[in-house]
Amino acid sequence: MNRVIHFEIHAEDIERAKKFYGDVFGWEFAGWPMGDTTYWAIMTAPKDSTESGINGGFVQRKGSAPADGQAVSAYVCTVQVENLDETVTKIEAAGGTLALPKFAIPGMAWQAYYKDTEGNIFGVHQPDTNAK
Repeated sequence: MNRVIHFEIHAEDIERAKKFYGDVFGWEFAGWPMGDTTYWAIMTAPKDSTESGINGGFVQRKGSAPADGQAVSAYVCTVQVENLDETVTKIEAAGGTLALPKFAIPGMAWQAYYKDTEGNIFGVHQPDTNAK
């Protein structure tokens, strides 16, 4: 089966985006010079980690940021977290804004959607079989 192996986050201000995702999720970044620009790899877990998941990168946004209320026209990635409420506090402290408030996926998890500092929507997901 074909599976997603990499993601990219478009950013107007890559340094601001790196700070946001580093502060909220603890992700780390490594720059790879590519001609007249630098591609910023995103590591969501240590290199020798056995955790499942994928890594990604930042891409310099080539146009304007998505407008508020505009339909999503890209994949939306969701990050699994241990505590959704604590993560929401970090997201808001780092400059993220609410897109869709916390809701239950009955018998499975709690889910919410936020916008990062670059206007991109992402999900946060806390497994919880008691969610209702």
